[in-house]
Amino acid sequence: MSTTPLATDQAHLMHPLHHPSAYAGTRVWVKGEGARITDATGREYLDGLSGLWNVNIGHGRRELADAAQKQMSTLAFHSAYAGGTNEQAIRLAERLSGLAYPSINTFFFTSGGAESSESSFKTARFYWKALGKPDKIKVISRQRAYHGLTLAAMSATGLPAFWPMFEPRTPGFSHIEAPDPYRFAHTDTRVSLGVAAANKLEEAILREGPDTVAAFIAEPVQGAGGVIVPPPDYFPRIRQICDQYDVLLIADDVITGFGRTGTWFGLQHYGVEPDIMQFAKGITSGYVPLGGIGVSDRIREVINGVGPGQRWMHAFTYSGHPTCCAVALANLDVMEREGLVERAKTSGARLLEKLTALASMDGVGHVRALGLMGAVEVVADPGTKQLFPPALGVSQKLMDGMLERGLYTRAVMDCICIAPPLVTTDAELDRIVDIIADTIPAVLTSARAAMAKA
Repeated sequence: MSTTPLATDQAHLMHPLHHPSAYAGTRVWVKGEGARITDATGREYLDGLSGLWNVNIGHGRRELADAAQKQMSTLAFHSAYAGGTNEQAIRLAERLSGLAYPSINTFFFTSGGAESSESSFKTARFYWKALGKPDKIKVISRQRAYHGLTLAAMSATGLPAFWPMFEPRTPGFSHIEAPDPYRFAHTDTRVSLGVAAANKLEEAILREGPDTVAAFIAEPVQGAGGVIVPPPDYFPRIRQICDQYDVLLIADDVITGFGRTGTWFGLQHYGVEPDIMQFAKGITSGYVPLGGIGVSDRIREVINGVGPGQRWMHAFTYSGHPTCCAVALANLDVMEREGLVERAKTSGARLLEKLTALASMDGVGHVRALGLMGAVEVVADPGTKQLFPPALGVSQKLMDGMLERGLYTRAVMDCICIAPPLVTTDAELDRIVDIIADTIPAVLTSARAAMAKA
């Protein structure tokens, strides 16, 4: 007996964020080209989220497929554990040292962002233990942060919806307020909003005890928490605080890396260097799984300076996977050859201009963007910034409405997230904003009618 793909899917496949209720509107994706994706019915959509913040060079790039085929034909995989290596991993590490923050020249490869978070946390603990400070084990993160969903990474993630069914969380993680220019309660008129938000880190370090805090982890622009673009003076103050209290600064560049914000990496906007950077997603434009961390020269020297019995005992089977590294190198070739980082900067200026025109729309509380990473926040009352009741499911209604109009993206906490491929044309960008502008009034009408009946 033949069955439909979706019936087979329901019988045999679990999805991220799995629940059977999500099957009603499932699309089977079959093709992608540039900034567009096609489902099994043949309908084409604009990809407003680059797959999942990662298809930076666009869909259907033959160059990456050719790189994978060539490498698989010679050495698809072999272990890169200490004592073995491969040419592609070596070349990629060298290439990254020329693109990353100047003090970061040494890299470890993972299979994705959550593994990169775990690698960062363990490296921070290793560093302080090697320096004779074994009590420095705690990690401070931020509310609305996303750092992955393995157990420790989930504990750093500041989105409580991910926690309840997996409690208890890993001890040693805490959160401070996000530097949200729209929602941060700024009451100290002696300092700017950015400095006031950064000072929350100092308060947390003092509360936890400086001798117990290993690291502070932060996305240069918070992605899955609603695209929070911090004030320009936020990260310079964060760097000062980390230096003052001997706390490592971890930059989570998983989304903001590889051109997304109009620079190669996110903290480059603010003239700040982290001690550890982590990356994934855009390094291969999502064509194969790859992530990693980069460590500062001083951390590398500590790692290399311990005795063999205290070595950095951290490992993944697929670290330095030659095929994945070959694809990453081809991806970087495309980005440099086509000037996609600069394109993200110029296209991002256009995106922000178009989004700003929506700011006066009924129901729009705030718009923001940096490079090709933006958001439109929908509220029930712009005067009070009040959100719609969660029971109304406004985020899902926004996603459904945009999908019906030919735009695939996500909405979180009623923030419409926008992060199209860096190859998106001006006409496609304009169409993305037009669809958002059409969708919001329709959803507001439905939501307000539901509230009136309640």
